[in-house]
Amino acid sequence: MVVIGGGFAGLQAVRELRTAHAEVTLVDRRNFHLFQPLLYQVATGSLSPGEIAQPLRGILARQRNAKVLLAEVLAIDLPRRRVRLRRQPDGECGDLAYDSLVVAAGAAHSYFGHDPWAPHAPGLKTVEDALEIRQRILTAFEAAELETCPERRREWLTFTVVGDGPAGVELAGQIAEIARDTLRREFRAIDPAEAVILLVEASDRVLTAYDPGLSVKAVEALRRLGVTPLLNTRVVQVNGRSIYMKAGGGDVSEIAARTVIWAAGVSASRLAAALAQASGAALDQAGRITVKPDLTLPGFPEVSAVGDMVRVSDGASATLPIPGTASAAMQEGHHVAQALRLRLAGRAAKPFAYRDKGSLATIGRKAAVAQIHGVKLTGFPAWLAWLIIHLHFLMGGLQNQFIVLVRWTVSFVTHGRSSRLITASGPPPRPAATQAEPAAATGAVAATAGRQAGAGHGLMAAGERDRRPAGRAAGRRG
Repeated sequence: MVVIGGGFAGLQAVRELRTAHAEVTLVDRRNFHLFQPLLYQVATGSLSPGEIAQPLRGILARQRNAKVLLAEVLAIDLPRRRVRLRRQPDGECGDLAYDSLVVAAGAAHSYFGHDPWAPHAPGLKTVEDALEIRQRILTAFEAAELETCPERRREWLTFTVVGDGPAGVELAGQIAEIARDTLRREFRAIDPAEAVILLVEASDRVLTAYDPGLSVKAVEALRRLGVTPLLNTRVVQVNGRSIYMKAGGGDVSEIAARTVIWAAGVSASRLAAALAQASGAALDQAGRITVKPDLTLPGFPEVSAVGDMVRVSDGASATLPIPGTASAAMQEGHHVAQALRLRLAGRAAKPFAYRDKGSLATIGRKAAVAQIHGVKLTGFPAWLAWLIIHLHFLMGGLQNQFIVLVRWTVSFVTHGRSSRLITASGPPPRPAATQAEPAAATGAVAATAGRQAGAGHGLMAAGERDRRPAGRAAGRRG
């Protein structure tokens, strides 16, 4: 059995097969499993990368029937049952044969057809993304301290997060805490609390996958922190100095902001399109392949696809409403492992049945929202539940769990962050704009956004995955 991708789904499948009479090969272009639900804490200086990542070989060291290959998948030959690999250490290519194949190649950022925005608005999917965002956030405060022009200083102290799923909400809340809590008294020329943090969303509420009442509570908590949600607002252009937005049917407005973070959408791995072309399976607008109810490809029962790159057919004409969470990915990984066991025993696999175990999003200190088995929590109870659940699922055993618990405890008591290091030399990359800027109202903060900001001021890994189809207008969540 070959498993492509060491994220939640792929790794769960491998571990579930530890007692099976099968040889399991895990292929990933990274040598570690990344706990993506806490990646935003690396981006905001609360944790270090090594505290939320664990080497795949270390995780599987005691599983004698499993081996790990550090390689990138170039192609999959379904009729011949071969996977074409490029070895990461030396770049040489070769084929890997399989009897059963699980593809869990994850997803990447989607800018809804506006890829030139990427250098100006990094997303958060990898460790490198997190470190770049951390550099941009911390460098912005340093640049503001050095700036003598009030207008340019406001540009550096304006932070915009696009997308209001859990990742966007958590990032905006953490930036607000950095500005109003962590950095207070550390600067002499500026007051970090004067920073403007904007959360831009094209729909009419934040956390649209949650109960509407929890969305309201989340907005209240964000406003208390000093975050200004800009709802019903669509991004139309991003460059190195400004973000252009259109609220409802109004005019395009410009907000001068040096730091823009993208949390608005994802698109499936390119392997999804390759599998769809080879098997005849359908693709959606986000590039996700439609798999059968048992998670296999049409016409190829030995091949399963799971995680962010798939949507699951209900056996008729619709698809199952499965959220893009770590829990769902792990359930899919468990299912394909059990299906292989059944096939080895000569029995047919059952359709995948998703169990909703709940959703959580943290906003700040003692502020979170959660819905768990029909129970809705807000504030401190939700925040405590979030801490316990994430510690429980953190990979790396007691060592990583203990280190993260200590980090959180010290941060809570001291209001500090242990990883506020700017490790890259020079300013954050800001290439010249590649598209013409639309006509817009000029000024540091345009009319509508300015008023709201003033009010708010007083391939290969899958994680807690904000799965958002990329078929909507720019800046809109799926």
